[in-house]
Amino acid sequence: MAYRPSRQFKKTLFGSGAVLVLAALNAPAAVSFATEKYHAYKIAQPGYKKRYGSWAVVDVPERYRVNAIHAALLHTGKVLLIAGSGNDQKKFDAGTFDTVLWDPVKNTFKTIPTPEDFFCSGHTQLADGRLLVAGGTARYEVLDGEVKRAGGGMRVKNESPDKAVTLKKGTVFRSPSGVEYVSTSDVTVPKAKREFEISYFKSGQMKPWKTKVTAAEARVFVEAREEGPQALTTEAAQYEILGLKGDDADNVYGLAQKITTEKQDFQGIRAAYEFDPKAERYIPVSPMKDARWYPTLVTLQDGKVLAVSGLNDVGDVVPGDNEIYDPVTKKWSKGPFRYFPTYPALFLTKGGKLLYTGSNAGYGPADKGREPGLWDLKTNTFTKLRGLTDPDQLETSASLVLPPVQNQKVMVLGGGGVGESPASTARTSIIDLSKDSPVFSDGPALPQGTRYLNSVLMPDDTVFTSGGSRDYRGRGGSDILKAQFYDPKANAFARAADPTVGRNYHSAALLLPDGRVATFGSDPLFDDADNTRLGTFEQRIEVFTPPALHRGGATRPVLGEGPEELDQNGRATFRTKDAARITKARLMRPSAVTHTTDVEQRSVELALTKGADGLSVTVQAPDDRTLVPPGWYMLFVTDRDGVPSEAKWIQVE
Repeated sequence: MAYRPSRQFKKTLFGSGAVLVLAALNAPAAVSFATEKYHAYKIAQPGYKKRYGSWAVVDVPERYRVNAIHAALLHTGKVLLIAGSGNDQKKFDAGTFDTVLWDPVKNTFKTIPTPEDFFCSGHTQLADGRLLVAGGTARYEVLDGEVKRAGGGMRVKNESPDKAVTLKKGTVFRSPSGVEYVSTSDVTVPKAKREFEISYFKSGQMKPWKTKVTAAEARVFVEAREEGPQALTTEAAQYEILGLKGDDADNVYGLAQKITTEKQDFQGIRAAYEFDPKAERYIPVSPMKDARWYPTLVTLQDGKVLAVSGLNDVGDVVPGDNEIYDPVTKKWSKGPFRYFPTYPALFLTKGGKLLYTGSNAGYGPADKGREPGLWDLKTNTFTKLRGLTDPDQLETSASLVLPPVQNQKVMVLGGGGVGESPASTARTSIIDLSKDSPVFSDGPALPQGTRYLNSVLMPDDTVFTSGGSRDYRGRGGSDILKAQFYDPKANAFARAADPTVGRNYHSAALLLPDGRVATFGSDPLFDDADNTRLGTFEQRIEVFTPPALHRGGATRPVLGEGPEELDQNGRATFRTKDAARITKARLMRPSAVTHTTDVEQRSVELALTKGADGLSVTVQAPDDRTLVPPGWYMLFVTDRDGVPSEAKWIQVE
């Protein structure tokens, strides 16, 4: 029988012929065009998608396009995209702060009123399904050479034990030499602490009480009223506060030592809010004691939240004053003291200790707080962990608890040198915390040195990684348009379809309830390989559909009727016609991700039993709350081919 080409083949051949004509006229451009055309054709084929998956760019109406600095999946199935001022000082100066709520099922968007600049805040999932958001931006940085007026931190003292004092933004501090400085934000100084000292005569008779007063203190950033070298100082001095009268003038004063025209870093805020997924609005709660910018928030086994690190209200890394939030009282209390660089990756492990992988997002000295270790919060002891390759390239690295969480294996992927270093590493390292003396050992290398790698746990126990760049913030056109799956059992990477949108600094990725992965953001310094054209923030959303969904299609296993919470024994039963083909079940904690840091996501293996009638499955979670912190989870079941169901939302109390 003679071969007859299909209509589709003729169209493709005609297109190729046109390309060949163009090639004769303009070879380099035509070859590039031909390559792109062939690639587009290849990745659209069903066989390719079943093997590697596929990508699709989401149509986002222009009015809802934001600089998605933070992304969190809510138990309503919607995704909260938080920009705040979005690394845009013009928006900051205008007080224009953005949050958008995206429904990936309906592909609808909603603008959420945003009360503070949550740019570079911290966030975590609470037990009731709300999202705690704390910290953000009080002031943008001013780089070396651009500082016009000297500035620095002012310690404000209050010696009155009778009342606190609030100083408004614009309060003037005058030095002993008459130079005046203006505060850049409001500051409240608590009242001083009064203590009574009791002593006795030798006869045993009590002496009259003595009162000891310890001054209270707060910090505020100040700038010189006028430009010029007269405002520079590195000597400690006491500053008069203009406008205070009577006792306040005697009791309240400023202390400063270093006021310079050196680079002035970002400054944090104390504000904290809970985002209510049902009401779809921010609700204020008690502010933190310390201002924080770039903090990490991690949920503990009792449902409380630990806030760690960040830049404070004068632009310094918080020196180790950590805080604990109680969702019941909506208040903060003092946490165990320990220093970390900003956005440290801290994971709750079996037994309640926190594993610090060394991954972080930047600010802080290169020689302080960067070694991995296990942190016992009860005793406030820190056990360093050895064996990590390229330990000087942990900044902008990714890290996660490998699935399932019961195995207690944690992986670190990629990373780069401190600050604006061009160095990047292809290293992956894995540590098994179930061993008596755990140490890191090398896993399979990434295809190339990679910073800002997005890493997402999948329902089939693989890890999907994508994007990143070789250089700092994609400098030199170094974005990596590659993706891969890591299989913990095989300890190997497998190729996935290539994304079309580059993702580096300020990017995020998370698992959706339908089993796809959504990617957001990217904030390159430059838009070209020659570093001549300033970068623009990437506002497109691109979604990856994994190979299993192309293989499963309409035959995905389906969970039917069942409860929205586990019973007192940690069990839940669901009706399903697919009981026979279901082989495993996982609870997947929804992500709250920023700056390659996602300490929320975890995959919990569930015991699985099938009903005698073959029409139901029962799942059971472990009792250990250090493995399953309270909160809402996505319940996925998968079949023998790794095809997942759509998730059912279920609450663990």
